[in-house]
Amino acid sequence: MSAIEGKTIWITGASSGIGEALARRLAEHNNFVIISSRGRESLLDVQKVAPTRIRVLPCDVSDDAGMDRAGRELAELTDHLDMVVACAGTCEYDDGLKLDSASYRRVFDANFFGAINTLRQALPLLSQSKAPVFAGVGSLSSVVGFPRAEAYGASKAALGYFLDALRADVSRTCLKVVHIRPGFIDTPLTERNDFDMPFLMTPEEAAACIEKGLLQGKSTIDFPRRLSWPLRFFGFFRWLWFRFSAPRMTRIQSLSARQ
Repeated sequence: MSAIEGKTIWITGASSGIGEALARRLAEHNNFVIISSRGRESLLDVQKVAPTRIRVLPCDVSDDAGMDRAGRELAELTDHLDMVVACAGTCEYDDGLKLDSASYRRVFDANFFGAINTLRQALPLLSQSKAPVFAGVGSLSSVVGFPRAEAYGASKAALGYFLDALRADVSRTCLKVVHIRPGFIDTPLTERNDFDMPFLMTPEEAAACIEKGLLQGKSTIDFPRRLSWPLRFFGFFRWLWFRFSAPRMTRIQSLSARQ
């Protein structure tokens, strides 16, 4: 099989970026795709590419009560789910170590608790599939510590541990748990970045990598290799990262001169 076909799939964060590209790709391959994000109008624009194969379910993954309502609506759209891809997320950098707890909470609400809320609503429907898959989109930034990424990287690292623990808990069931860790992808989030992004990929390229990894039955899908392999190396030899790479990237020269 060269493509995922004939599946019922729920994708969050599907109004832009990786989520949108993946939804379009999977709908083209004759899957029934339910797409979610906070922006209804943006979702309706995505639906236009395949009106009969895409259904819109607006929701905010960080809103517990809202996700309970979304879960009820989800059950009205389908009696089962073969796959869920939790793409919803956000990024806020901590410039100058302000350590603004409200910023950290916003990032964790979307990137970490959003995935938990998504799984909570999806699990009853996933249990009705013979080979269910739950995939969470993390980031290669969680492999090593990047300057300014304390909130973002920590939320993705927490997601990674959650997925590992989940995989352990369901190891005697049929649920497949997948950790997706992309590098830099050209999305509305990364457009705000004010630094060089090596090996920048398009959302369409990212969607192709994800589908390929899912087809191959991988538990971890890292891409691109040109970035993931060096970061894995530094993750193993962490002292090299903090001795040579991190000092070149940090913008903080003195704790007394933080901005």
